[in-house]
Amino acid sequence: MLHTILWDWNGTLLDDVEVALAAMNEMLARRGLPLLRGREPYRDIFTFPVRVYYTAAGLDLSAEPFESLAVEWTGLYHRFYPRCGLFPAARAVLQAVGEMGLEQAIVSASHQQALDSQVEEQGLGGFFQARLGISDIYAGSKAGLAQRYLKSQGVPPEQALFVGDTLHDWEVAQEAGCPCVLLAQGHQSRARLETAGVPVLESLTQVPAFLRGLQA
Repeated sequence: MLHTILWDWNGTLLDDVEVALAAMNEMLARRGLPLLRGREPYRDIFTFPVRVYYTAAGLDLSAEPFESLAVEWTGLYHRFYPRCGLFPAARAVLQAVGEMGLEQAIVSASHQQALDSQVEEQGLGGFFQARLGISDIYAGSKAGLAQRYLKSQGVPPEQALFVGDTLHDWEVAQEAGCPCVLLAQGHQSRARLETAGVPVLESLTQVPAFLRGLQA
């Protein structure tokens, strides 16, 4: 029986793809490097760990420390962040999931303070039993956050479902022992997501029907 939905934040509930792309293109432009020409080229290379993505985008980590690049990118992301909004119907989807009697938590690679601030700014705080972010800006693995949370709540991993938008979310779900569904609206393309061999939905709006199918 399904008990808990573990939501990713960026690219799953928060539509920040264009902001993340703008931040990277600003970094590339400052260095005279070719820009990423649109959403799809970005979605084709974005990955975790972030240092692999930086290299794929054209940044030279042998010339500049990853840590300084991460600080620069984070500053640009926060500068452009006001352009962000929720994906369409995000609030209605969370409401519908809650009405199914399911608990909900966020498991994110965002810094904890930024995550808390963004969730509150979007008026979604009341939907979640927990908001789990990382403790530094270098976007290491968020694996383990889900495990610790589920253990603390006494929820068997097989009774939780991870909803995300990247292959990293699938890897986190695997490590936590949870089933997973991926959304093709976010930071990675459908073609890449389908390599995981788990259900891939086109958008967030399809999640309630998917959950009802699991509970039938």
